[in-house]
Amino acid sequence: MQALLSLSRAIDRMNTAIGRAAMWLILAAVLVSAGNAVVRKALSTSSNAWLELQWYLFGAVFMLCGAYTLLNNEHIRIDIISQMLPKRVRNWIEIFGILFFLGPFCLIHIWHGIPFLIRSYDLQERSMNAGGLILWPAKSLVVIGFTLLLIQAVSELIKRVAVMRGLIPDPHEAPVEAEANLSQIH
Repeated sequence: MQALLSLSRAIDRMNTAIGRAAMWLILAAVLVSAGNAVVRKALSTSSNAWLELQWYLFGAVFMLCGAYTLLNNEHIRIDIISQMLPKRVRNWIEIFGILFFLGPFCLIHIWHGIPFLIRSYDLQERSMNAGGLILWPAKSLVVIGFTLLLIQAVSELIKRVAVMRGLIPDPHEAPVEAEANLSQIH
């Protein structure tokens, strides 16, 4: 189990680095958007490429930060209901959700996204807008994003099993709550 926990820590470090780096793309998107607006108003000219670059940057943030969101337990869930359940039941729900929903969902997107990406790359597919960008970099984000999310799901599965075995404190609990639970274990 220690080897799996080491793997989980490595996955967490990787997705933390990617997520933090991708956050800067929001600033880039804002600067591109502002620059495009200024040029359009001041010089009465514009380019679809700049507008599409904004979309690419937003898409990159969305796809590359999904795994980081899961890592930090910031994804959407129905906490009102789950908080009423015992901790052990919540852990089993997490494991079930990863194995039967999140994992298959990611695999389906990767499986179908790869041929979609390859076809776009082979054709050097371009946007239908005049002056638009090539599309395969944006389509690659789908495959990359779901791969990172799947890998993070594996890390979360490892941690959830380790928490249930009492090997590690729950990384998603508040420190005070985690300490109280640890004192109950010992």
